[in-house]
Amino acid sequence: MIKIRRKYKRQGGIVIKKLVKMMKPFDVIIIFLLVALSFSPIAIFTVQNSQNEGNKIYAVISIDGEEVDRFLLTGNEEHKLITYYPAPGQYNIIEIDGERIRNKEDNSPQQISVKTGWIQSPGETSLNIPHRLLIEIISENSEDTEIDIVS
Repeated sequence: MIKIRRKYKRQGGIVIKKLVKMMKPFDVIIIFLLVALSFSPIAIFTVQNSQNEGNKIYAVISIDGEEVDRFLLTGNEEHKLITYYPAPGQYNIIEIDGERIRNKEDNSPQQISVKTGWIQSPGETSLNIPHRLLIEIISENSEDTEIDIVS
């Protein structure tokens, strides 16, 4: 068994050496560019978040497509619990804690919006489909300019 293991170890090194010899300079450039491109989402989202730092961040609560409340998430706000009744027999308890907001409790069947947890960054949403309740985080100027970074 020891001889077999050594044999495979040697072949593994030989295979890698053969691959390196088969590669052309342009192949190395392509591999380098693909690795560099794989880190581009980190750079894009870092730039986007740094641009949003100076803006005011709001939590917008909408029921059935109509804005019901808007809260400024500054971090200086006191802890709040607010109950909404979208329809008879339905309730949602929304919790606001400083710079974040969540749907703490509701009586929907699958509790998806409750399981979403805290949201605090612009663009994040928490949606309760049976109650038609949407919590959306927006920045001060996100309504004015809608730029799609992906496209």
